[in-house]
Amino acid sequence: MFAFLGRLASRRPWFVILGWVVFAALVIAFAPKLTATQDQSDFLPKHYESIQAANLQEDAFPDQTQVSAIIVFSREDGKALTDADSAEIEKVVNGLNGHLAPAFVGAQAQPPSDNKLVQIAGVGLAEDATGFDTQSMDAVEDLRTDLSKAMAGSDVTYGVTGGAAQSLDSQDASNQALEIVGIATILLIVVLLSIIFRSVIIALLPIVVVGLISQVATGLIATANKVFDLKADSSIQVILVVVLFGIGTDYILFFLFRYRERLRQGEETRLAVAHALERAGEAIASAGGAVIVAFMALVLSSLGIFRSIGPALAIAVAVTLVAALTLVPAIAAVLGKALFWPYKGWRKEPKSARFEALGASLGRHPVRYAVVSGGVMLVLAVFALGFKPTFDLSDTGTPKTAESVVALKTLEKGLPAGATDPTTVFVHSTTGDKLDEAALTTYGAALGKADGVALVAPAELSKDGLTASFSVYLKNDPGSDEAIAAVKGPIRSAAHAAAPDGTEALVGGTTSVFVDFQKAMNRDYSVVFPVAAILILIILALLLRSLVAPLYLMASVGLGFGATLGAAVLVFQHIGGRDGLIFLLPIYIYLFVVALGTDYNILMIARLREEAREGKSSRDAAAQAVKHAGPTIAAAGLILAGTFASLMLGGNSLLVSMGFAISFGIFVAAFVMSMFFTPSLTALIGHAAWWPGHGDEKAPHAHADVPAEDAPTP
Repeated sequence: MFAFLGRLASRRPWFVILGWVVFAALVIAFAPKLTATQDQSDFLPKHYESIQAANLQEDAFPDQTQVSAIIVFSREDGKALTDADSAEIEKVVNGLNGHLAPAFVGAQAQPPSDNKLVQIAGVGLAEDATGFDTQSMDAVEDLRTDLSKAMAGSDVTYGVTGGAAQSLDSQDASNQALEIVGIATILLIVVLLSIIFRSVIIALLPIVVVGLISQVATGLIATANKVFDLKADSSIQVILVVVLFGIGTDYILFFLFRYRERLRQGEETRLAVAHALERAGEAIASAGGAVIVAFMALVLSSLGIFRSIGPALAIAVAVTLVAALTLVPAIAAVLGKALFWPYKGWRKEPKSARFEALGASLGRHPVRYAVVSGGVMLVLAVFALGFKPTFDLSDTGTPKTAESVVALKTLEKGLPAGATDPTTVFVHSTTGDKLDEAALTTYGAALGKADGVALVAPAELSKDGLTASFSVYLKNDPGSDEAIAAVKGPIRSAAHAAAPDGTEALVGGTTSVFVDFQKAMNRDYSVVFPVAAILILIILALLLRSLVAPLYLMASVGLGFGATLGAAVLVFQHIGGRDGLIFLLPIYIYLFVVALGTDYNILMIARLREEAREGKSSRDAAAQAVKHAGPTIAAAGLILAGTFASLMLGGNSLLVSMGFAISFGIFVAAFVMSMFFTPSLTALIGHAAWWPGHGDEKAPHAHADVPAEDAPTP
């Protein structure tokens, strides 16, 4: 197949390029816009308690107005609010009514806090708004503008927080992160490729190619989301930029290094393109296949966030893979040797002294390299045992200087942090009898005694008298670990245990959603990881026609995963002093380090097999593989690690920890696992590593690398 693709790209390059342009134009023209949601409840299955509570609320209280924005007032000098200040606040809030955007209905001021340091006003949410959609966030912008005009010249200051405001600030932070990460990624790729190839065209090639395929991938992802009703997390845009540019550049490098090697051997452009793709194509396709399979394994997740991000990333990698096997070779065929302009030294085979020396040393001392490289990963992996997941999402998408965050801190001076987003407890009759108000009063008192509860508002009855709603104000920020622990333990326990006879209790709200999120994540870890590992193992077995090599390749990848998570724990928990790391981190490490780290293993082992087929011993083959594949892996690993490191510029804890962990993991995968651990183990195991297919044996025909129609005539 790769010989066919090589001939197609080399003989009909303009046909291939035109086909891509037309396809891209059609996708861009007809694909829907890729949208994301901040509402975490969108990602949970219906059987979880928080979702059942939300459905009950919708049925029993269809007219209940949900507070989605909270205005927090305080004096600029930090002193207690006066009666005149409160009167001014009442006037401003009343003046908002009738001028609110369609997503909001009714603004109402509350009495000042007991210590008079803060006073809040709640803004209700319209029936057709979610609090996380575009119209809700636009409404927050309008609200802030109106307040700025109304409060001009006053001694009282304000800040808007609550669900819709936090979503807006998180989206703005994500957009800013996307811009910063995008610029940093492009600059890094251009600079590194300029240093490696000293070519203007090659430095710009990934930018042009990935710029085109990113539009195609985004359009196809949006179409898939619409067709299959998938939800996209707000971080998907930033991650897509890094994945497309990182993986795209890697696969381009896999081809270019082979193409340049063929040209140096004296082949003309067309033949060099065909042969380079034939040799590199299998490694590129297998590497891409492993990544796609790993991402698609996420469809087994119970969480919509991963069921959507898995196919999205798989589509992005698939488009990149097809482009690497068709579009990039076609462009190389059109440009020919001009691809390397203006540098002329590319024609000479570099001495590769460092990699040649490394390879020779590894070939002589494989035990030493296996023990040291494996030992380094094992020591770091030990720290992974200390991983403490945190579900505090308050800093994962919004900087501390954002208005919603500052307003929340101000609110906490006089009110419990949970006032911004109360946990809602529902009591519903299971017998069809109306609820007893005296029993509800007793129930509310029992809820108020649960650890983590600051205040329980009086019950609100549904029109039919069958359901009661309690607003429970938590002592801590609703997204904090303390609040999540309280809802998970004492609050849910008290709610269920104290429910009057003939009723059932359901705990809902944002914090309850996070509790169920945690439960779903634990389930997903036990299902997704093993399935993905088995599928990648099968791909490796098919590629290498061996049952032995895939086992130690996957073991090395597992060590790489452990080392990466351990390094993150060491840096952020032990050195940085954090209480824990965001609970999503292990699965993101799995997504990129395990899946992408397999790419480098495949490239190294494929080259090692190729060298062995030429009759070299296992140690000599390992030495030559490091010499020839080492520069490719080093360049690709450096670029990919650098692109993921750019996530650390995103400005929030999730992107900082994810950027460090993944870039470190890619570095380990490229420079420890693939460069040393894999070839040294293969050298030690020898011919048995290729059992039962023995794909290391010398090919029976003399021109194994030449397509039949291009083979020299006798």
